This record gives sequence, C-alpha cells and structure tokens, in this order.
Amino acid sequence: MDLTQAARDALEPLGYEVLEVVVTRRGSSRRVLVRIDRLDEQGVSVDDVGRAAGAFGLELDRLDPFDDPYQFEVESPGAERPLATARHFERFHDLLAKVQVGGASFVGRVRGVEGDEVVFEVEGDEGLRRVALSAIERANLAEWPDAPR
Repeated sequence: MDLTQAARDALEPLGYEVLEVVVTRRGSSRRVLVRIDRLDEQGVSVDDVGRAAGAFGLELDRLDPFDDPYQFEVESPGAERPLATARHFERFHDLLAKVQVGGASFVGRVRGVEGDEVVFEVEGDEGLRRVALSAIERANLAEWPDAPR
C-alpha cells in the first residue's frame, strides 16, 4: 500500500502538499509521520496540522494498513524542510541545502533550476554543481529563511 499516495489523495483537495510520509519502527512500536505544506505556500498553522491529521487519520482508519498499533503524527515542514520538486528549489533559492546524490552528500546554496537540473553553488573547488532533479535521493534545507517563503 502506498501511504504517500493515499495521503496526497486525502490532503491535496484540502489545500495541502504532502512533502513526505515516513514510517518507522522501534521494537514493537510503529510511527507514521506526515509532513505537509500548504499549496498556497502560506505558513502551516496549528489548525492546518489538526485539519490534515483529522482527514488523513480517517483515511488511515479506513485503509487499516498495519496489523499492530501505531502512532500517527502530522507536522509542518520544520527547519530541515524536505525539498523534492523544482518548485521547492525555486522557492528556496539562495538558501543552503543538504543534498544526497549517489549515496554521497554535499551542502550547497540553491542557485536555480534550469530545465530538469538544480544548480547549486558549492564552496571550495567545485563552484557550481548541476544535479538532475531525478538523481536527488534526498534534499533538505540546511538553513532557515529570514522571512516566510
């Protein structure tokens, strides 16, 4: 069962973008974490988190994806916001991002999106580094913007 797609189906009509769904297990305890943003790119409020949790919680109850009990949480993007789409990188232009590509990671300043590539400025000898969006395994903000974006 694809919980990410289920979360998108439940939450996008309500105006939320599902940034990630993370399922972890520690011993016999399982945790389902859903990180959301607003499609209108405004800040995520406590009311937004509650509304999304209520809507997707009902869908989880209907889907019944696990045989054992689990803890369910919905969060705003937070300080280490995931970056996954071209729009995410455009929105957070000029900020530092930690990027994982090919099993290795680097920190670079997002300089733009050109076609299907994200351009980063990497300190040191590398200068500009172009990475295909499809090659990025994971990316998160490595600094928080001065003002909401």
